[in-house]
Amino acid sequence: MTVSYASVFTPMAAELPQDTDVDAIVADLADNHVAASEDVDQSELAAVVADARDHGMPLNVVVVKGNPAPDSSLRDLATVIGKSEHGTVLVLSDDWAGTSSDTVSRYRLERAEDVAKFRHGGHSVEAARAFVHRLETPSTVSWTGITIVLLAGLVAVIVGLLMVKSRRGPDAGPVPEAIAEQDASVR
Repeated sequence: MTVSYASVFTPMAAELPQDTDVDAIVADLADNHVAASEDVDQSELAAVVADARDHGMPLNVVVVKGNPAPDSSLRDLATVIGKSEHGTVLVLSDDWAGTSSDTVSRYRLERAEDVAKFRHGGHSVEAARAFVHRLETPSTVSWTGITIVLLAGLVAVIVGLLMVKSRRGPDAGPVPEAIAEQDASVR
């Protein structure tokens, strides 16, 4: 019996939200970097995008109706759009968000994505503002500082152990008799 595992290594095709026309979305992004249906006021979203771009963040926002299943399809859509629209792509549904970027790390994107999810309930302008604000806010954790403190602590422990070892070197005398007797009585 021959078993083939080749299919395990085949990448999955992008699963886009149902009834998604990527070409129409890219065309809609051309004027103000916002793509949404007619019932969404694009002017407020365009203002958020323009502000982000003024601060050096090339952002494109896409709003889709409802909550397409699975929610990972929003990330797939952002990735597909990101191939033609460089920078950061934010795709919003009523309660979910998906992102892709060629300028921002996945960690930072997902942190920003988390504040945009579930809080806006279809208010895409609030979600986009929260997303941009989180990306523009510097991380409160200084990994460089933490690394320096840990390394300094390690060096202090090593130096301390070397000092203890040097004091117990070959000059250490015989074990006092009281300790030796006590040790023998314990056995």
